[in-house]
Amino acid sequence: MKTVCLATLLLLTLGACQDDVAVSTMLCSQHGNNDGLTLQDGFCAIVVADSLGRARHLTVRDNGDIFVALRQQNDHGAIAALRDTDGDGRADTMAFFGDIGGTGIHLRGDYLYFAADTFIVRYPMGLGLVPIDEAEPIVTGFVRQRSHAVKPFEFDNAGNLYVNIGAPSNACMEQTRTPESPGQDPCPLLEGTGGVWRFAADQTGQTLEDGIRYATGIRNGVANAWNTAMDKLYVVQHGRDDLHRFWPDRYTEEQNNDLPSEEFFEVEEGDDFGWPYCYHDHLQGLKLLNPEYGGDGALVGRCADMKGPIHGFPGHWAPNDLLFYQGTMFPERFHGGVFVAFHGSWNRSPVQQGFQITFLPFADGAVTGDPEMFADGFAGANTVAVSNAARARPTGLATGPDGSLYISDSVKGRIWRIVYVEI
Repeated sequence: MKTVCLATLLLLTLGACQDDVAVSTMLCSQHGNNDGLTLQDGFCAIVVADSLGRARHLTVRDNGDIFVALRQQNDHGAIAALRDTDGDGRADTMAFFGDIGGTGIHLRGDYLYFAADTFIVRYPMGLGLVPIDEAEPIVTGFVRQRSHAVKPFEFDNAGNLYVNIGAPSNACMEQTRTPESPGQDPCPLLEGTGGVWRFAADQTGQTLEDGIRYATGIRNGVANAWNTAMDKLYVVQHGRDDLHRFWPDRYTEEQNNDLPSEEFFEVEEGDDFGWPYCYHDHLQGLKLLNPEYGGDGALVGRCADMKGPIHGFPGHWAPNDLLFYQGTMFPERFHGGVFVAFHGSWNRSPVQQGFQITFLPFADGAVTGDPEMFADGFAGANTVAVSNAARARPTGLATGPDGSLYISDSVKGRIWRIVYVEI
């Protein structure tokens, strides 16, 4: 068992280094019932902060400070900064800054990067919770969209910035949200959306035109992560909706509930994953032609030439963040594995699903086991009739310096810290 200093205790709290698991056990014993969450054996949940606003992604500094992107500015700001100064696992010092909400947020060097819907900026940071100077524009000029507008992003190890630009459409139909409307072919939305763009991570003043289209055919990749072990980008896509509602003669309500997959992609330069022409059926293990382009639930057609996923999750669960676990606190079987935050569905009948953190074993670029429920109970009930009845909806993931897992909630803005304790 490795002995290190807990980063959250480095802030003049307990002083000497302690065993991470022993300290986690102490904190969990103080906080009771995991806040109603159901976790795998050996883990417990600590509520770090609550009622921040509509929290999205989050990132954690080496000293344990937490920075949370808010979808909308609250009364104080659009980014919440949290610090635990007494070592009880809860944030007791809080600050806010920024005046436009967003989703993407990451620390890189001495800067905090933040993405609103139409731009990405970085804030120069010192040792405090608030920036030491004004924000610097990194990329501006993203087109304002009516849907799928968020700009989550990732960095590689070579100074590049990868940005999701979601497509504001279900399947690029000629008549939006109209049953049996054919799809546009070619789809004009692919000229500027529906994929990943690459920019320089440290160059200020870039515009959309300075970016390079890295990959295409991704409807909306809100969940993305750079895997340093593989030196590759990975994305989990929000799949299309309304197979039954728009094509009732070809798909049943039951099929609509399960399809299409939320696809987990390994993304390399030049890849085409097929949106809007194709969708993935995880039950058949095939990428199929969308009905807007002549598909019938069995026809592959042009989709044979599109890159497939490395895994297909159930439909409509809404993957909102992806994390490859690089910490040492959790047992060895979690090391290098994948955590996915599912925001939960809104369009299944009669019961909504998702609202959970899923773990997927992963090694050497491949999925090595079946998905596991890691954390459940966010919705607050065994069944959810409508998504807005959920108590909480997991949205963001981050690893703390001690290896604990942080989770954000988009309903009221609760932040949990999941730690491993001895059993």
